Amino acid sequence: MAADIGGFEDPSAEVLAEAAAAFGLLASAARLHLMWALAQGECDVTHLADRVGGALPAVSQHLAKLKLAGLVRSRREGRRQVYYVDDPDVVTVVRSMVGQLSARADDTSAFVPVPVRALRRTGR
Repeated sequence: MAADIGGFEDPSAEVLAEAAAAFGLLASAARLHLMWALAQGECDVTHLADRVGGALPAVSQHLAKLKLAGLVRSRREGRRQVYYVDDPDVVTVVRSMVGQLSARADDTSAFVPVPVRALRRTGR
């Protein structure tokens, strides 16, 4: 049974599992970097590998996982495979998270939160 607290109904178990799987894929810094790059515009695998500093086979594997999960799509353009993010909501999530963390890192006067890895060590 879904709770309705504060005007929001809890999502179904299936929706939560799907969201967790998508966030799990984005938990890789390499895949998150690829999503960030693709959020700026479509690109082929060679240029993506150059941009993110990854080996072509590794970048291809990451893109295959993202494509299988439905987070990116591709189309053939001559001999090239061009990748893009077709879901504006995914672009919004990636831009929001990376943008917020970048802004925090740039703002030296802001409160510096405890890094996640430090929280894991302390059990918080």
